[in-house]
Amino acid sequence: MPYIKATVSKEISPAAQEALKAKLGQAIALIPGKTEAWLMLSFEDNARMYFRGENDADYAFVQVALFGDTSDAAYDRLTVAITEIVNETLSIDPANIYITYLPYDHWGWNGSNF
Repeated sequence: MPYIKATVSKEISPAAQEALKAKLGQAIALIPGKTEAWLMLSFEDNARMYFRGENDADYAFVQVALFGDTSDAAYDRLTVAITEIVNETLSIDPANIYITYLPYDHWGWNGSNF
């Protein structure tokens, strides 16, 4: 039950959205036990974002929510992958990308909890 939300300061074209969806769907498998079959994604583009007190570049804030937790090594691998995906797909400098991870012990779906 992973969920990835990407908030970016620029427009995401339909083609870029499809590319992000496909690439993030593959990348989530870097977390043991996670697959695209359970992945939910959301994209928020054209966000007014500031970093280092400036808004003169493109920025991305990516949140990854997981049912359960994983190893630091798995988080490291996914950070590398997400950074590369956002950079290659949206041309956002890796120095302007933040990624956070939120592990949850309780996750509801289809009227019940896991």
